[in-house]
Amino acid sequence: MTKSASPSHLLPVFARADLAFERGEGAWLIGTNGERYLDFTSGVAVNALGHAHPHLVTALQEQATKLWHMSNLFKSPDGERLAARLCEQSFADYVFFANSGAEAMECALKVTRHYHFSKGHPERSRIITFEGAFHGRTLGTLAATGSAKYLEGYGAPLDGFDQVPLGDIEAVKQAIGPLTAGILIEPLQGEGGVRAPANAFFGALRDLCDEHGILLVFDEVQTGMGRTGELFAYQRIGVTPDVMSLAKALGGGFPIGACLVSAEAAAGMAPGSHGSTFGGNPLAIAAASAVLDVMLKPGFFDHVKKMSLLLKQKLASAVDRFPGVVSEVRGEGLLIGLKAVVPSGDLVAALRDAKLLTVGAGDNVVRFLPPLIVTAAEIDEAVQRLEQACIALSAADRTQGAA
Repeated sequence: MTKSASPSHLLPVFARADLAFERGEGAWLIGTNGERYLDFTSGVAVNALGHAHPHLVTALQEQATKLWHMSNLFKSPDGERLAARLCEQSFADYVFFANSGAEAMECALKVTRHYHFSKGHPERSRIITFEGAFHGRTLGTLAATGSAKYLEGYGAPLDGFDQVPLGDIEAVKQAIGPLTAGILIEPLQGEGGVRAPANAFFGALRDLCDEHGILLVFDEVQTGMGRTGELFAYQRIGVTPDVMSLAKALGGGFPIGACLVSAEAAAGMAPGSHGSTFGGNPLAIAAASAVLDVMLKPGFFDHVKKMSLLLKQKLASAVDRFPGVVSEVRGEGLLIGLKAVVPSGDLVAALRDAKLLTVGAGDNVVRFLPPLIVTAAEIDEAVQRLEQACIALSAADRTQGAA
């Protein structure tokens, strides 16, 4: 596309592709130039029901005629109903609604620390995290993430986090001390390269938390709301946390986050201990309620699992045919990583040239994050476009080798 001659007044913190869209239909985006792109980014795992899903559109249109904002100084009947539904479908007894994944994570961190404060142990405020994690962009969640590339330029990171290698249970044991409040982990690392330890590791973490009286916190901002084939990834793993953060797909594209908490973990949380101006906004609640309506229909997650198997099988075939470009398929549900041999940014760009939108991750991985309503025909189309990209990259590599 032709670059705009006028300067942008957006803060230049994103390396934006020279591509813009005017509308979407299901798994497809239509560019401002009229060209159609197959969207396997889904707003980075946000548009779980695709673009312009009719049930979500209707829900927002109806709510927009009633009430846009209401202070949390007053009751929220719709928010109460959504919280009850989330609790019915999970381990939780309470829900706090926020505006984003980072805010949901901030609530989870505060709940974890406040739990011990309420038990008479305010010194227990440190949280164990894992290498490769990504928990958000606030100063608190950046400190939990612990990645130098995100922390650079913002001064000393906030204290209170002890990071250990992913999957190393002995390192976790050594990190637990009298100041430890909890353990924070993603069921499946997204930004970190679609990586996860064995399910037994999560079970061992649960046992350690129970043994030491600390809380187990799952960051399900990316994995939650069906992305791994169950409503929540912890249900697939078979290990129940005490606290869990949600966002991304929760609103199907409308900004909303949530922190789900057991009654025990919520001990001590009282009026004034946390809050939000926009959290539980009526429009956001309407969107999230509509998302749940669709996801809880019989057969929804069966479809996700079926499409996951199909996508992984077809990506594995591409790995066999293009070993000089891609080398491994990772992930669960429709959070799939394709490890690249070439620089992952080159593969993302080549896929974009083939009008397939994907997103990079750590460990030289490209994430395939189609909407959960993706069809088998659309997966076939996506893999054909991947093949086009692999052929183009293979040709470019041969040309560079000849030079």
